[in-house]
Amino acid sequence: MSKIDELIIELCPDGVGYKTLGEIATDIYRGSGIKRDQVTEIGTPCVRYGEIYTTYNIWFDYCKSHTDVKTITGKKYFGQGDILFAITGERVDEIAKSCVYIGGDKCLAGGDVVVMKHNENPKYLSYALSTTAAQKQKSKGKVKSKVVHSSVPALKAIKLPIPPLPVQQEIVRILDKFTTLEAELEAELEARKKQYGYYKDRLLLFGENRGRAKYLSLNDIGKVSMCKRIFKEQTQSDGDIPFYKIGTFGKKPDAFISQTVFDEYKEKYSYPKKGDVLLSAAGTIGRAVIFDGIPSYFQDSNIVWIENDEKIVSNKYLYYFYTVAKWAVSEGGTIARLYNDNIHKTIIPVPPLTEQERIVAILDRFDALVNDITQGLPAEIEARRKQYEYYRDNLLTFKEKVL
Repeated sequence: MSKIDELIIELCPDGVGYKTLGEIATDIYRGSGIKRDQVTEIGTPCVRYGEIYTTYNIWFDYCKSHTDVKTITGKKYFGQGDILFAITGERVDEIAKSCVYIGGDKCLAGGDVVVMKHNENPKYLSYALSTTAAQKQKSKGKVKSKVVHSSVPALKAIKLPIPPLPVQQEIVRILDKFTTLEAELEAELEARKKQYGYYKDRLLLFGENRGRAKYLSLNDIGKVSMCKRIFKEQTQSDGDIPFYKIGTFGKKPDAFISQTVFDEYKEKYSYPKKGDVLLSAAGTIGRAVIFDGIPSYFQDSNIVWIENDEKIVSNKYLYYFYTVAKWAVSEGGTIARLYNDNIHKTIIPVPPLTEQERIVAILDRFDALVNDITQGLPAEIEARRKQYEYYRDNLLTFKEKVL
């Protein structure tokens, strides 16, 4: 029998009482607006609501942002043990993400941050608020326009199990081990990504290739090609063939064309062959995808490829080069654009094919280690995260005590 089971049998054999946050809170209030241009390198520590989604996890002990307190009106502070909620967000299923501050500073809460003071174990509350059951309660009845909103009354209605403090402490001890291990794996992944970036630059630009590579323009190895233009009225929200635009390139398509149009255009006009490297030439410049040959169509001039001679440069080597290439991007329009002339002028170091194969093999191993969700560190992190979520939800599910 585990220690947590022993504590439950000893301290709450008849079940655990559930309370709303309104009953748990000794005080709960909204922060005051801190604009982006009011964030400084030094000054009073502060948290803006977006950072709760992007920067902080279950708990944090220092604020990454600061501000000049003199510039803030209607100041609202939080301190050690307080729970913070972000009551504005982009997705209903993530709204009201919360975290607990365990540092010792007096900090400022930004607008759309709700601060909750209480007398429970702060980490326990934060873990309990992250469960699937708690998130379902956070997501009820939210208003969605361009953004999603929650409110103090909605937060007060959330109901959580509140076992005796020794049970809370044991649950925190168990879950802290999971979060610490995940943090260590993520830190290792970040270190590997930096190492990967270093070797990509060294192998593909001026490092090990110097003296063993010919420096050619992309025009020397092939020509830029693109699909025939598709007009908006030829697309539909679902259909036979995915149509990728710059916003969905490398992601999930949101437009399609008919099989008839696809067959006609593929027959008459340029179309990539399996293995060609497709390149984003507008918006997010330089995003590269190796075409898998599955029938798809691509937005003209925004998504292009080089029809290259693979006896000179392999497609996979070309793909990796694209990820480090210094593109001559044209600014000033509605979106950034990479014109064909500038693609053709881009210089690429081209070593012998045997050397290209060696470089690709090294980079493939790094890529699998840091990016492949089926193996390497991402797969291990995902497995640990699922294991953690399973144990978290089970540890924080109790028989409710009938009062």
